[in-house]
Amino acid sequence: MAFLTEPSRVFTTFCLGLNLFLAIIIVLLNKWVYVHINFPNVTMTFSHFVMTFIGLVICQSFNIFNVKRLPIFKMLPLAFTFCGFVVFTNLSLGYNTVGTYQIIKTMTMPCIMIIQSYWYGRSFLLKIKMTLIPLTLGVFLNSFYDIKFNILGTVFASIGVVVTSLYQVWVGEKQKEFQVNSMQLLYYQAPLSAAILLLVIPFVEPPWVENGLFHHSWSSTDVIMVLSSGVVAFLVNLSIYWIIGNTSAVTYNVLGQLKFCLTLIGGYVLFHDPIQGVQFLGILMTFIGVYLYTHIKLKEQQQSKGLPLPNKLPVSDRSSSK
Repeated sequence: MAFLTEPSRVFTTFCLGLNLFLAIIIVLLNKWVYVHINFPNVTMTFSHFVMTFIGLVICQSFNIFNVKRLPIFKMLPLAFTFCGFVVFTNLSLGYNTVGTYQIIKTMTMPCIMIIQSYWYGRSFLLKIKMTLIPLTLGVFLNSFYDIKFNILGTVFASIGVVVTSLYQVWVGEKQKEFQVNSMQLLYYQAPLSAAILLLVIPFVEPPWVENGLFHHSWSSTDVIMVLSSGVVAFLVNLSIYWIIGNTSAVTYNVLGQLKFCLTLIGGYVLFHDPIQGVQFLGILMTFIGVYLYTHIKLKEQQQSKGLPLPNKLPVSDRSSSK
């Protein structure tokens, strides 16, 4: 298991916090774009990856990173699983309630652990596995009043969990396999995924139909908001790749549960969205799960070096090999 130095811990904590902040910002931006422009979801994702690639080209022109030649064929599984993640997430949301979608989504973490254990020889402490209990229970309580299963929705959601897990695992594994950083890997994955989505859009979200994007009367505000969403998406994608590459896919999913709770709290505080008493209990359970996960990983990391626990609590999750 890799040991992070103090500067690495500080930078990791910064990236986790930045991703958390940017994720909330992009939710607000995307909500505005969906409501005011009726921008389709898959098309939005396509535009985000186009902007991500443009951002990386600009970064490369300023020598922020060097492009490393990678085998396109070996990059295709990563690009296809991302597109599958987008498609099946949309299908899951379309055929399930939000609560059902959220509760099935929690299966991503154990699915990642299974993939890493059996395909990549990783091992996880029992204590780490046990932290999934309060995390899952917290999401269940948050979604308690909105859970309603159906066969087709469950199938789409389950496929989405598997595809999402593969995508997140491969984000980390490909960085190690090719010995590249997050920017070098995303430089290839972003345009590949955009090209695949471009082939899908005419069939699922044709822009020429009535109320399509071609018929929208674009204002300068609309253009600015769409571009702003793309810029923030570039930063979000970059931070996701860095987090998974330098911690793990499980850590990223734990962070995702924290985002979910903070979004609920933000909606309650800023927009007076109703929250039931049981949801407050769910938020508390999720916070407990996040704390326990962070504490155990930090303790495991420090014990491997025989060092005392520092005051700060970074989240590092390089799983040890069997």
